[in-house]
Amino acid sequence: MLENLQHEKKTVGIKQTAKALKHDHVKTLYVAEDADGNLIQQLIELAKNKDVDVIRIDSMRKLGKACGIDVGAAAAAALK
Repeated sequence: MLENLQHEKKTVGIKQTAKALKHDHVKTLYVAEDADGNLIQQLIELAKNKDVDVIRIDSMRKLGKACGIDVGAAAAAALK
């Protein structure tokens, strides 16, 4: 499933992903296990309230690579 993220319409980063969640545009939320816990927890809670699936990824580096960027990403979302 993570392999498909690069080819889907998506958001990358905490701010863009939070905005998409608030506007009900997210079908799946991806969060990196090694990201700042407080920031990620807020996204996870918002996703749970919106009934959005949450997938945890081992590292920010792996999530960034899956999104097609050369840096790590704390959060990303596949959009509806």
